[in-house]
Order: sequence, then C-alpha cells, then structure tokens
Amino acid sequence: MHGFVSTGSAEPRIGRSHHVIRPIDEFCPLLHQTRRRTATVRKSDSYTCRDAGRWSSVTTDACPAPLVLREDRGPVRILTLNRPAALNALSARLIDQLHTALREADTDHAVRALVLTGANGNFAAGADIAEMADESFLDMFLQDYANSGWESTSAVRTPIIAAVAGYALGGGTELAMMCDMVFAAESSVFGLPETTLGIIPGAGGTQRLSRAVGKSVAMDMILTGRRITGREALAMGLAARLVADDALLDTAVEAASIIAGRSWPATLMAKEAVNHSFNSTLNEGIRVERRFFNALFATDGQKDGMAAFLARRPKNG
Repeated sequence: MHGFVSTGSAEPRIGRSHHVIRPIDEFCPLLHQTRRRTATVRKSDSYTCRDAGRWSSVTTDACPAPLVLREDRGPVRILTLNRPAALNALSARLIDQLHTALREADTDHAVRALVLTGANGNFAAGADIAEMADESFLDMFLQDYANSGWESTSAVRTPIIAAVAGYALGGGTELAMMCDMVFAAESSVFGLPETTLGIIPGAGGTQRLSRAVGKSVAMDMILTGRRITGREALAMGLAARLVADDALLDTAVEAASIIAGRSWPATLMAKEAVNHSFNSTLNEGIRVERRFFNALFATDGQKDGMAAFLARRPKNG
C-alpha cells in the first residue's frame, strides 16, 4: 500500500474558517517536526473546516489546510485529497479525514454519487513512509494500520469514481481500486512498488489487482515494481476510461451525475450484486442477483421506468 513518499510530517488540527485553497506548507508550522504516527488519532484531529457546504482551507494559524476537500455539484460530491506538497501521500490523518468524509457522504441522502480525486495533478503517491519506517511488527499489528480507515472506501454504499491523474502508486493504486470504477487521465501512472521497500502491498493490493488484471500482470507489477500508464491500465481492465487531463474531473462528474439520476434502490442493489461476485461462487452470486432483481419490482423506480419505456416518454423525476 506504500509508494516512495517520505515527508517526515504530521498534519496539525483542523478547525473552521473560510475557503481559500493554498499549498499546505503555508499553513503547517509543524509540518516537519514529527515523524511517527501515534496509535490513536485524537477526536479533535478529525474536525473539518466547513464553509457554505464545502471543505475549506485555513486562513488562521489555528486551522491549517484540511487534508480532504469537499465540493458538492448537485447530487455529486467531490472529495479531493489535499497534500499537494507531498504528492497527496496517504498519511494517517489524511486517511482518518477521508474515512470521516466518506461516512458523512454515505449518510447524506442528498449525495447520490461520489468522485474521489487528488489535488494539483496527482492522485496519491503512496503512503507516508516516514510514519511507519521505524515501527515494529507489534506496533503495526496493534494499530491494525492497513485496516484502520483504509477499507472505508470499499465499504461505502454510495457509488464512487476514482478520477486519477499523475501518480497513483502503492496505496494510491490500492485506494483507486477500492472505488467502484477508475477514470484514468493521460498522465496517470499506477504501480505497487512495495517489494522495493522490503514489504508487500498491505491495503488489498495483492488481492484486488489480481482480480482486475489477472495473475500474470499482477505478479509482474508487484514482484518487479513495474509501473503502468493510464492507457495500459485501460487495456488491462484496471481503468474504465482514459480521459484527457483537462477533462478528467468533468468527465467523472458527468458519469457520476448519470448514476445519481438512476433509481436509487436499483443503483445500490446493482453495486452490491457486482461486489458480491468477488466474494462468492458464481451460483451464490446469481442467487443474490436474482433476489435483488425480484425485489426491485416493489419500487416506484421500476414502475415508472418500465411505464415510461412502454409509453415512449421520459421518466418522472
């Protein structure tokens, strides 16, 4: 789950202020003072800066830039990883704030689809190696590092698109694979280089990559540290679409808006049925699909959708 980012940093606390997005170094007098991650993230560390429905950055010393930015475009919520000075390295506090943001989105019924992206032209260049370089086996085991907060992305019921530009290495690739689909920019680079650091992918990389691209390609990428381009990711099935960099976010939001306009019960059941296929036999998956299919005939979305089709009219709503 790790890339090659070593910032030697720990992000300070988050409070409230106005939204003026600037590089994090402008707001972090403590950025280079702390290396090690504490086993417990204080509740105050996960507070967010909000203003007019958006995550905002800080204009005072007491409230440095948030590590996850939020923007709502109708029923679509955009979450942006915001550590540009560290290529959006996935520090413990960033993951904690992402977990909080995802949980809030999943319980907000006005949010029908999510887009996850990174600030300043990079998705995420891996985990923050400085946080874990000196940890022992017991430290990592007791902290449950790779599970605490990381898997919240894959657990979200709301459909989520990863809009990936620039580096998505180590944990960046793993985070993208936790999303429901990946839209790759022309500039995107994917890779799982953990073996070059004497470890292995630890946030699902060995399992999800092999399911996405097959055993042989997964072995090549993991054992040699080979990186692939967005174009290669599309050809291998890791990415759903290849998009020009300047059109990446708008394309992802457009697709998310289409998803958000579909029947909500059908969308949730479709996502769950597809995800179930990765954790069950074919026969078990088909049984789940059939139950969901039958259940949707009890919804207004099915009644209106089929009536509109037969009447050759637009659906209501």
